[in-house]
Amino acid sequence: MTVELGTSPQSLRAAFPMRRRIATYFTGGVEGLSTLSAALHEGGYQVHDLTVDIRDGVAESSVVCTILTADLDQLLDDLRELPTVVSAERL
Repeated sequence: MTVELGTSPQSLRAAFPMRRRIATYFTGGVEGLSTLSAALHEGGYQVHDLTVDIRDGVAESSVVCTILTADLDQLLDDLRELPTVVSAERL
């Protein structure tokens, strides 16, 4: 008797949450950071190793962190849709 699961090893890997390191660049200083952090919190993401770089007189700020997620591409796409986010990428 043969049982087929119908899933490739890659899709099985994607189903399990893993820690992924990302960098997000945003505008708006502290207010932009509030928008970004609220979106992560409301999405239920566990954030680890958070580093924020906000400098006076610089147009863009950055957040580098580790996120526990099963779908990194979807997370990055969702972050890119936020009005304050300039870019979001995996590291």
